[in-house]
Amino acid sequence: MAQQVAAPKERYIPNGLKFAFGGLSGMAATCVVQPLDLIKTRMQLSGGGRTSFAVAGEILAREGFFSLYAGLSAGLLRQATYTTTRLGIYNWLFDSYKERNAGAAPGFGTKTLLGVTAGSVGAFVGTPAEVALIRMTADGRLPLEQRRNYKNVLDALLRIIREEGVLKLWRGATPTVGRAMVVNAAQLSTYSQAREVFVKYVPDGIFLHFCASMVSGLVTTIASMPVDIIKTRIQNAAKGQSQMAVVTSLLKNEGVLSLWKGFLPYYARLGPHTVLTFIFLEQMNTAFFKYT
Repeated sequence: MAQQVAAPKERYIPNGLKFAFGGLSGMAATCVVQPLDLIKTRMQLSGGGRTSFAVAGEILAREGFFSLYAGLSAGLLRQATYTTTRLGIYNWLFDSYKERNAGAAPGFGTKTLLGVTAGSVGAFVGTPAEVALIRMTADGRLPLEQRRNYKNVLDALLRIIREEGVLKLWRGATPTVGRAMVVNAAQLSTYSQAREVFVKYVPDGIFLHFCASMVSGLVTTIASMPVDIIKTRIQNAAKGQSQMAVVTSLLKNEGVLSLWKGFLPYYARLGPHTVLTFIFLEQMNTAFFKYT
């Protein structure tokens, strides 16, 4: 009787590396799209109807080219905290589900739930860096006497604690977590789902990751913009202004459609960032399985 050979056990990336790969992929993507993030923030804070090109031209004329990278240290810290946590937790939960279900991948509804869980935890961890990022990217639009002039993200965090109290590091945490729940429910679940659909027609590789990421980025942009704009306004608000006052003023003075202000730079930032993050992540995963 022929001896039955057991099927090789599916290999998994260690949990620690899942977190590290998630953070590194997000940080690498941020280095590319930081100027778009800055333009997006300026448009969300502006009450006028200027285009993204007009805003970019004004920044270059008044502040210089390198001002487009203002807040980069905060952006990198945000990825090191937020993206490391959310992608690490999502991949860990995803693999844990497969282990408990004989290798079967979770359905779309379960993927969405995993994304919401991972995103909410990651957002809470990353809120201090988010507050610093919003303030640093917004600083150049203020009159000289009103600018905070943070030297870097560490200086921003220490000054916020010293001048406003440690709890202000989590200013706008509720809309930040809310945005992250929407973003991750849309981004992670639609990426996984689109990847499964496209892999039937496109060979596994960078082009597959690109196609899935672009679908994911578009869905995420439409769903998350309103929460992102509210979060941005709250985190940049003057000391003593309540969150409800910020939201009420926004809707009263600028209307409901202002919640989608800056759609083009938002998608121009989120789309490529989604693409690059997942491409970098997939390449790190591939390299792990190839060289270990």
